[in-house]
Amino acid sequence: MIIVFKQNATVEEKTKLKNQLESKGFQIHASDGVNASLFGVVGDTSALDINLLRVVEGVEKVMRVQEPFKRANRMFHPQDSVINVGGVEIGGRKIQVIAGPCSVETQEQVTDIAKSIKLGGASMLRGGAFKPRTSPYSFQGLKEVGLEYLKGAKKETGLPIVTEIMSPYMIERFVEDVDLIQVGARNMQNFELLKELGKTNKPILLKRGLAATIEEWLMAAEYIMSEGNENVILCERGIRTFETYTRNTLDVSAIPAVKKLSHLPVVVDPSHAAGLWWMVEPLAKAAVAVGADGLLIEVHNNPEAALCDGAQSLRPERFARLMGELKGIARIVGRDM
Repeated sequence: MIIVFKQNATVEEKTKLKNQLESKGFQIHASDGVNASLFGVVGDTSALDINLLRVVEGVEKVMRVQEPFKRANRMFHPQDSVINVGGVEIGGRKIQVIAGPCSVETQEQVTDIAKSIKLGGASMLRGGAFKPRTSPYSFQGLKEVGLEYLKGAKKETGLPIVTEIMSPYMIERFVEDVDLIQVGARNMQNFELLKELGKTNKPILLKRGLAATIEEWLMAAEYIMSEGNENVILCERGIRTFETYTRNTLDVSAIPAVKKLSHLPVVVDPSHAAGLWWMVEPLAKAAVAVGADGLLIEVHNNPEAALCDGAQSLRPERFARLMGELKGIARIVGRDM
């Protein structure tokens, strides 16, 4: 339920209503914007009489929220959320680019790539230390050693680091060492992991599941936010369809759809969407054109020898050229890069 206040509503009126609702067991999400101030009421609101709430002093209107997601709902938070990740803001006017190798391989490799992408214009470094793979025989990542290599690259370049978590048992280590914790597509509905991440205040990058609907994706975000952590960034990375030519199918329409339904920032991973390096560039451009707040692009200095996903990785020089081309599209849609 959404309670919108009149512009001249006093702090005392808002506080009185908040206390009344909380005494009945409801959780209140307060949002103060330029044009409106409102309460998002979370709980079983079916017992609340809308007509009685409408005559409360200071109340302009009351609306029921039909969607099952509440805190992630734009009705609860009309303004776009801007998430700060190690000093980098995602969701504002500037489109942020996260780049780096699919897998961390050596300290030299990840540091060299970090230096290259920083020169190319990236604002954050991605790299997989823990790798959930379809086959148990595939490279699973360097794990804790990989985290140390990422920290070394951050020390050299100053770039905030982004990497995927797979287990709740690693949360304490990730909170200490990682700037943006990624929840991969396979863990989008690992609800116990989501709830534990919700108890932290660390920014979370939540990838869309392999065949998840938009509502399921937003409900996964709701799991994190319901525990108190509202620093959630959504990532569209392609979904499974009947098409086999590409690795996945990038759902470009999901970007404006989510931006309409939710206040959370949306970034796009064109690398995993296509699985083909030569498609990364046009898909990245399409994502910027339809309103993405950021991009997640795989870059490797020697894709042919990569331990994981070399086929979808750009070389540093191609990445730098793409960044230059994206600036023109960003300007057209009123954004910066």
